[in-house]
Amino acid sequence: MLKATLLKATQAGGDVLKQYFNGSFQVSSKSSVNDLVTEADKNAETAIFSVIRETFPHHFILSEESGEISSDSNTKWIIDPLDGTVNFAHGIPICCVSIGIEQDGEMILGAVYNPFLNEFFVAEKGQGATLNDKPIRVSAKEEMNKACMVTGFPYTWKEYTHSPIDVFEYFVKQGQPVRRLGSAAIDLCWVAAGRFDGYYEHSLNAWDAAAGFLMVEEAGGKVTDFKGHRYSPYQRTLIATNGLIHEPLIDIVNGKY
Repeated sequence: MLKATLLKATQAGGDVLKQYFNGSFQVSSKSSVNDLVTEADKNAETAIFSVIRETFPHHFILSEESGEISSDSNTKWIIDPLDGTVNFAHGIPICCVSIGIEQDGEMILGAVYNPFLNEFFVAEKGQGATLNDKPIRVSAKEEMNKACMVTGFPYTWKEYTHSPIDVFEYFVKQGQPVRRLGSAAIDLCWVAAGRFDGYYEHSLNAWDAAAGFLMVEEAGGKVTDFKGHRYSPYQRTLIATNGLIHEPLIDIVNGKY
């Protein structure tokens, strides 16, 4: 019932996004001028909540737009109703619904749905990861200098040791391909699907990565923080790879070139 509700809620959010895409909708800013929220974010969230509450009225919810709706339940839904809002607002079809389910402090289910590319990713703890119901695996690339990377940049800048620009500059100077899609959830899913060999980001929220990091792990990859410690969606830094280039990437994001 939990997985079925997850799939139904994710689909409901995606259906709302399709109604608004390339249409007319209100856009406002949050923490900075380019940290956007739209009518689509809010209405997709409403649709997702409605599906969840119909079956699980007392579950804990953490959502980007509404924050914490706490309860004493040991099951928590971590929701981003629209990951990639800037892309969405500009008619760029790299955006998605992302929902992870945590039980007793462990991520057990995740779903990421991009309705514009018709890609529905699902991961279940111990059961693997799929794209449109077909199993996916991380890449087999072993050489860091031949890897295709993806990253993102924070909306609000602060002083970082080995900042996002420093790391990005290193890769550019090496002539190494690095992409910036604008959706952390999709970045992680594309690592899981073997399209990218590695992903790193300096500043994420729980809803950005809760579903996606499980996707990578269940597809055979590795996810840690920048120090190589076990990843939790409640920390800011993240490295996700096929596992084969993980240690070299840790060194690079920490300035050990």
